[in-house]
Amino acid sequence: MKELNRQTAQAAKYPTKVIQFGEGNFLRAFVDWIIWNTNKATDFNAGVVVVQPIDRGMVDMLNSQDGLYHVNLQGIDKGQPVDSIEMIDVINGGINPYTQNEEFMALAEDPEIRFVISNTTEAGIAFDPSCRLDDKPASSYPGKLTQLLYHRYEHFKGDMTKGFIILPCELIFLNGKELKKCIHQYIELWNLGEGFKTWFEQACGVYCTLVDRIVPGYPKDTIDQIHKRIGFKDNLVVKGEIFHLWVIEAPESVAAEFPADKAGLNVLFVPSEAPYHERKVTLLNGPHTVLSPVGYLSGLDTVKECVEDPEVGRFVRKVMYGELLETLNLPRPELEAFADSVVERFVNPYVKHFVTSIMLNSFPKYKTRDLPGLKTYLERKGELPKGLVLGLAAIITYYKGGKRGDVEIVPDDDAAIINLLKELWAGGDIRKVAEGVLAADFIWGEDLNAIEGLTDLVTADLELIQKEGMRAAVKTVIE
Repeated sequence: MKELNRQTAQAAKYPTKVIQFGEGNFLRAFVDWIIWNTNKATDFNAGVVVVQPIDRGMVDMLNSQDGLYHVNLQGIDKGQPVDSIEMIDVINGGINPYTQNEEFMALAEDPEIRFVISNTTEAGIAFDPSCRLDDKPASSYPGKLTQLLYHRYEHFKGDMTKGFIILPCELIFLNGKELKKCIHQYIELWNLGEGFKTWFEQACGVYCTLVDRIVPGYPKDTIDQIHKRIGFKDNLVVKGEIFHLWVIEAPESVAAEFPADKAGLNVLFVPSEAPYHERKVTLLNGPHTVLSPVGYLSGLDTVKECVEDPEVGRFVRKVMYGELLETLNLPRPELEAFADSVVERFVNPYVKHFVTSIMLNSFPKYKTRDLPGLKTYLERKGELPKGLVLGLAAIITYYKGGKRGDVEIVPDDDAAIINLLKELWAGGDIRKVAEGVLAADFIWGEDLNAIEGLTDLVTADLELIQKEGMRAAVKTVIE
């Protein structure tokens, strides 16, 4: 079996026009796949340089394959099964700014680079006041981006034609505005001056976007067959569903520079991404976030298994149709049709989406995807949504660690969150666990104990899970 690289495989070489913060499965199966298709269908002719946003990641593996990898898309399209696999060749290389800071900052000096794209998870767009301009690099993503922007401003002496078009893909409502706010905070904190501030405002654009594609990631269960099919050993194969949607709230001038909507792709440039965002995050990502810990602790491993399970499946539908759907303002038939399509995507027979991959950074995800619905439901119905509350209790339980059968449970989140849960669970008082998690201002931005009845219900769910197991708790919700 041949190793995959640019000596063994025929691959195009494109001039670098895009800086991409993030090398994970989603960006490679979505953004880089879209750029690849746009290159084929238009004269975009763009290559990507990947920046690893945290000190641990996959840039070394990406570079060992010269940026090459395959995307395997599976699903039903117009009633016909589709199982495509294509080699993506748009990534020119990767940089770890923690070990290659000079190379990272040198990207600011490339006059051909025009776009910055990111997906650093919901926790990534955050202002960290401990970051300094002379850090190598700043720890936060907005800090790194501000360092890069300021170096570009100085290198090109404020040239207004050398700004960046910045497209964040993090699943935060108004992600562009949040990122822009963080950059302004660094401009003030680091005293970068009015000249740079004006250049950033006038030469750069930071736009809100919404992304949608289910990406299970590395297909470990079928990788041998895929290797035989492609004739290469590819350690970065990524599997995704056929469906894709990228909504970009930007003017026509941006669409002219980034003609993905002219490449036969489901890319929309719109005046407002708000209605698309609310519907998608609430009815797809919201259920994902709670079904994953509930399903996993019920002995299930994939989204499909969760939705098809007699008990957990009823839980998922109750959360979707009976709770989250009730918090939205679009016409009910439209919402139900969208929810139906989401269920179909969840049970796609070709996609094995492991719930453990969804549980990365579960607390920030719950904050953005489910907490707004919990509050709205309480406001409209006068009672707490039991499914969403159980989902929160399931996350808290998952973060306790321990084992599921013979498998070690290893939560993956910010160290401060992991340490808080470890400390709370070590105390042995379940109510104090609930109170401590709900009171964590650094997670929620508020004290959730103030929500009437929430502490009691989370405590009761935690106690039931500990005594009788997750499925007993699920039954209290569905019955």
